[in-house]
Amino acid sequence: MKYFVTGATGFVGGHVVGQLRELGHEVVALVRNPDSAAHLTEAGVILHRGDLNDCESLRSGMQGVDGVFHIAGWYKLRRGKDSEAVRVNVDGTRNVLETMRELRIAKGVYTSTVAVFSDTGGKLVDEDYRFHGRHLTQYDHTKAVAHYDVAEPMMQAGLPLVVVMPGVVYGPGDRSPVHEMFVRYLKKNLPAIPRKTAYCWNHIDDTAGAHLLAMERGTPGKSYVIAGPPHSLVDVLKMACEITGIRMPYEISPSWFRMLAWLSSTVAWLFPLPDTSQPEALRAMAGVTYLASNERARHELGYDPRPLRDGLVETLNSVEGRGALFKPSKK
Repeated sequence: MKYFVTGATGFVGGHVVGQLRELGHEVVALVRNPDSAAHLTEAGVILHRGDLNDCESLRSGMQGVDGVFHIAGWYKLRRGKDSEAVRVNVDGTRNVLETMRELRIAKGVYTSTVAVFSDTGGKLVDEDYRFHGRHLTQYDHTKAVAHYDVAEPMMQAGLPLVVVMPGVVYGPGDRSPVHEMFVRYLKKNLPAIPRKTAYCWNHIDDTAGAHLLAMERGTPGKSYVIAGPPHSLVDVLKMACEITGIRMPYEISPSWFRMLAWLSSTVAWLFPLPDTSQPEALRAMAGVTYLASNERARHELGYDPRPLRDGLVETLNSVEGRGALFKPSKK
């Protein structure tokens, strides 16, 4: 089979491409700068120069493919990038899906996120849940617009598209704020974490595999939560403490993080701040829960994510960069 992939140079997209190639599929990757994607060429991937907002490049790249994986997205937790978030997450998604419809591509998989549900208030929601209110971050908002105002209406009109919704994706090679949190923890430079904050934790290999399952087994017109097991930040760092022997950060009230978000919103106008200190990042950690049930994906796709502890040992070792430094605990 031949697949067209957007976001192939990213964390999730790169692993999806890798798994497709391991199965012998032909892959065409949309890239803005082929010179920065030499590693894909070495893996046998066909590079197609283009952009999500260049419809002609999308059209020529999708010619003759059997399926489309639209994984590319804008993900930054900082101010002043609203127009870029809309351009990539909303306009880019519309362009990819309209081109897919125009060329009558047999099937597509679009990568949404459980963040479209916003803070679920501790509840484990499913695909039928709808959030009505103001999202915590520009990323959450623009992904919700792309999901509900772009993808869903096109699916209802007959586009053979499957939507997948990961939670927090972690694992070797990650460069997100989650990676930064683990780095700071291992360097004993993570002073505190908020109570109550909880996410669903997706190991990167399981996340990529779920994309392939959605292409193979997913029902067009449906969305599938492919979130991993739910854990609070406190639980995650307790596991890390058991694995590494490094002390736990202090657990503090989420209200402190909300206050820090307010302070950093002023400071951010004057001084550059790291991603984890941006106002949006602090708001998205202040006692919020991004939780969703993967029962539909388990039942219909055969999705079976690994326990967090299994993936955490590998991830912490990769952050340290010293091989099997930490061993799985006996628990």
